[in-house]
Amino acid sequence: MTNYTLKVTEIRRETDDTITLCFKQPGLKKIKYIAGQYLTLIFRINGRRYIRPYSFSSCPGVDSFLEVTIKRVENGLVSNHINDMVKVGDSIEAMPPMGDFIFEPNDDLTDVYFWGVGSGITPLISIIKHILNSTEHINVHLNYGNKNQETTIFKDQIEALKTNYAERLTIRHFHTKLVLDEGNPYLIQGRIDQAKALSILDAKLDPNCCSHYICGPTGLKESVKSAIQTKFGRLINVYSEDFELVKDPKDFIDIHTQQIALTFEGKLHKLEIAKGKTILEAALDADIELPYSCQTGNCSTCKGKVMNGAIKMIGLTKERNDLEEDEYLLCCSHPLTENVQIEIQN
Repeated sequence: MTNYTLKVTEIRRETDDTITLCFKQPGLKKIKYIAGQYLTLIFRINGRRYIRPYSFSSCPGVDSFLEVTIKRVENGLVSNHINDMVKVGDSIEAMPPMGDFIFEPNDDLTDVYFWGVGSGITPLISIIKHILNSTEHINVHLNYGNKNQETTIFKDQIEALKTNYAERLTIRHFHTKLVLDEGNPYLIQGRIDQAKALSILDAKLDPNCCSHYICGPTGLKESVKSAIQTKFGRLINVYSEDFELVKDPKDFIDIHTQQIALTFEGKLHKLEIAKGKTILEAALDADIELPYSCQTGNCSTCKGKVMNGAIKMIGLTKERNDLEEDEYLLCCSHPLTENVQIEIQN
């Protein structure tokens, strides 16, 4: 995998705790991506390498820059570093675009619903711009939750889209900290829960003619999916982006602290994997710079081959049929036996 070096051309302030990094396309080898995918950035902070994936907020064919939007996370080392330290003119290493949270067109599609909270808007805005620009018949419905107007990322950009595509774009803002404005039916107080999602879905709509894109916390996904299931009797054309692994404590009953052997770049490492820690986390803590990207089991960057012993993947939200029987994603893998041997093949 060949990485890129991208130069920061502009830094756009979206909210008090969120910025957009605008990168100039490389001169020789242009970066090709699909709306909804993510760009993985690599940083060195105090001598240690950190890798973080950030969804594109730009749209190919619409925006001239490659843009990713980063919200400051409490105690988030990398997000705080980006918000505080990155400057215009800086060069940042990036991995090729990845991700399958992309628009899936079909001839019957008439309506696309987007459900997001906070920074979950990032891939959604990219896909929305793509649909509005590349189609003429698809109606777009954006349902977006925030604390208030001041914390709404892309507020001006969303309003501009509404002006330009008034007949096809419906926007509903959900604010948890707000004095209700009775004169604005598209400004709704509270969170996007199942009841509110149900009230938005048109009962006359054919579920085969609409699709749903969800990006936000687990509660949002559960609420929206429950509403879709209740309204239409089934889940169809529903896509979600996952920023974190969902771990059930019951999955760890048979997991214990174990020693493993890990071979990487021809060197053998002995690692202790504490219960609850993934093999990738333990390796990074030991300053072994394994390849990785999403850390949610959605890509294959951290794939390893089990040569001996048994391990278990925990927290996957999407079934992976592309892995061989002895291949595992180390970002969500935990040893089951004490004789585990893993090889990272370049």
